[in-house]
Amino acid sequence: MRRAGKLGQLKESILLALDVLRRNPMRSVLTVLGIMIGVTTIIVIGAVINGLNANVLSNISQLGSSTIICYRFSWATLGRLSPAVLQRKEMKAEWTEGLAHLPHVVAAATDAQIANYEVGAGSSEVRRGNLRAKAVILEGDTPDIAKISDFELTAGRYFNNTDEEHRSPVVVLGHITQKTLFPNGEDPIGQEVLLEGQVFTVVGTLAEQQQALGTGENPQDNIALVPFSVIRKLHPEFKDFVLFAKADSTENLPLVVDEAREYLRRMRKLPSDKDDDFVILTTDTFVDFWNEISGGIFIVMLAVGSVALLVGGIGVMNIMLVSVTERTREIGVRKAIGARQSNILTQFLLEAVTLAALGGTVGVVVGSLIVVAIRLAFSSFPASVSFNLVAIGVSVASLIGVFFGVYPAWKAARLNPVEALRYE
Repeated sequence: MRRAGKLGQLKESILLALDVLRRNPMRSVLTVLGIMIGVTTIIVIGAVINGLNANVLSNISQLGSSTIICYRFSWATLGRLSPAVLQRKEMKAEWTEGLAHLPHVVAAATDAQIANYEVGAGSSEVRRGNLRAKAVILEGDTPDIAKISDFELTAGRYFNNTDEEHRSPVVVLGHITQKTLFPNGEDPIGQEVLLEGQVFTVVGTLAEQQQALGTGENPQDNIALVPFSVIRKLHPEFKDFVLFAKADSTENLPLVVDEAREYLRRMRKLPSDKDDDFVILTTDTFVDFWNEISGGIFIVMLAVGSVALLVGGIGVMNIMLVSVTERTREIGVRKAIGARQSNILTQFLLEAVTLAALGGTVGVVVGSLIVVAIRLAFSSFPASVSFNLVAIGVSVASLIGVFFGVYPAWKAARLNPVEALRYE
């Protein structure tokens, strides 16, 4: 019976709160507007970060959990690199052979990518008749890169050791490059194209790559892959190589990292008292780096949403104080017939929580609609509203109601019943 009585009081308090909203619609809308905007911000930003996480982690996973990347400086860093770091000596292509012979390494490869990194695009041109693919990224790889990176071919093959040894003029085209040069659906395999003024035979085409950040065309799809020996012939001046290696298992990856570090220190003739002048990157490096970035974005946007929630909370406190004033005589009557301070306190606190939770619920609905609009506008971007986001949105709104509803509820509970009955 006591439980039924408490449920009845809870229901009555919620109905009273909704009645306050109904009697003062404009004031009520303005009251919950701040909370609604704050929760909407949290929902949308959280959903966008969920989508970014899915894209970025998917791209990182293409490297493989047992892959290491050796380069002269880190790609996973914020801010400008120091001049001393930028002036580090390049990696040498022949070191790949040494990496390949390390224990627990199953494959190693050298990569050379010629692109304009300032604008995030290539600097080469590929032609076929009157058709031209511009701003193409030119990449040269040793054949074992296919065992390391997750290249997905839509047709043809990747180049092999024979192509590498004989400097065969063969090329694998990216998705955008292929569509530009073969716009009418022709089969590109076996066709000839001009790459930097030389004739190349197309032996393979790549599938469209998922873009980690943003939408639209991925610059990495506008790419031409050639054997590493060919790119050294085309651009003998280019020596900024990246070395890849693949461990035989994820469990042995830390061991491979240590072995590769020791090997590279020997090759670079570093004394024991000198720090590494190179970095070894793994998928964990990029995951940690992205978590740092996404965490910072979420904190900033949470701060923006908190301002709106604070304004909304002040609005809830304001309307509850007005409600206490308007219902002073009602409070006096309730106390005169036996209502205790705790009953009055609970009633007004529940009203404040109901107001705030309603604003939070509306914010969740509006935020979800915005996320749906984002999904429709950018079909390749997997923004999603998770249950955790909804729970956070409604919980935060309810806590705002508790925090800002305590003072009005306490003020109502402390009213003198005699003076309250005399109030006009």
